[in-house]
Amino acid sequence: MHPVLVIVLGATLLTVSGIAFGGTFLLRVANGGVPTNDLQKSFFRAGHAHAGVLVTLGLVVAVTTHVAGASPGWAAAGSIAVLTSAILIPAGFFLSVLGANPARPGRMMASVWLGAASLTVGVVISGVAVLAAGISAL
Repeated sequence: MHPVLVIVLGATLLTVSGIAFGGTFLLRVANGGVPTNDLQKSFFRAGHAHAGVLVTLGLVVAVTTHVAGASPGWAAAGSIAVLTSAILIPAGFFLSVLGANPARPGRMMASVWLGAASLTVGVVISGVAVLAAGISAL
């Protein structure tokens, strides 16, 4: 596994504590401890869910590409692109509804779209790298 990817994966594992803390924030929102409107509640839930799922997907992609024997450079590129989406998408959901009683999402929604592009690029790179490794092993 590429050393840069190993460092990224270690840092990613540490972010899980932050995602867990985000869960406690959502509990406070659900219990009315944090004043929010319906848009904020929905976006906070979406941000938290995407963070957990995309971090898990990024770790699975990294392990899968490594186990399949994909090129370390391509495996790292694909995995890091997926993990980048795990930052951009949740950030877009959380930051686009900051403020007192927003009526609609703000400009940070662009981060969700950038994250979606990063996710797409990452899974395509990783999928092709795994396929190439499998075909070359025949």
